[in-house]
Amino acid sequence: MPERPGPAAAPTLAEDLLLLLFQPGSGTFAGENTLFYVLAGGVLADLALGGHVRTTRSPGGNVRVGAVEGREPSDPVLRSAWASVTGKPRGVQTVLAAIGPQLRGPLLENVVARGDIRRETRKILGFFARTALVDGGTSRRAELAAGVRAVLVDGAEPTPRVAALVGLLAGSGTLPQLHPEIPWTTPVITRAHDLEVGSWGAQAAGEAVARTVTATIVNSTTYALTLLPRG
Repeated sequence: MPERPGPAAAPTLAEDLLLLLFQPGSGTFAGENTLFYVLAGGVLADLALGGHVRTTRSPGGNVRVGAVEGREPSDPVLRSAWASVTGKPRGVQTVLAAIGPQLRGPLLENVVARGDIRRETRKILGFFARTALVDGGTSRRAELAAGVRAVLVDGAEPTPRVAALVGLLAGSGTLPQLHPEIPWTTPVITRAHDLEVGSWGAQAAGEAVARTVTATIVNSTTYALTLLPRG
């Protein structure tokens, strides 16, 4: 398992995505059946935002993702994903399926290490011990939800990072489960769909390349999610 981040390490996009999907009332994660694809999309989006990967299209029009030489990320989870696309670009769906199943554990450990989620031992019928996930009492999840709400409800222009978060949430079909934190209304559905397909609005010129690559990855992840059974 990759080492945990140091105390000063900033949360990755995939870690924040996992935290947003956490349901404090039940101690579960929204969209658990397709969680590995969503988290993999978050990892690839983070790599794109950092300029660690680029996308190309095959002659058939499929999106491929490849590592940018000399741009190895420091985060161990991101570094492992980056290494998987070094040498030769691979189709986004192939990469999602390859890296996704290994992500939930280390990402959750990182979120727990930061205190945003914590483990609590409970006894059932006063005898059987069970470990439950509970809210860590930090402000991180509330801040993330507020940022998503500002974009979807108040019409604020998103940063590429928030746009990627919203696009992946929308593509995974989990946004309705964030109600009432994020009201599930017709305008919100429309706005979420725009972000899901990469319509992110004007951004600073310096962000243009990373924004385009990230939007392409988010859109490709969303398409891959539509091919998975939901249950």
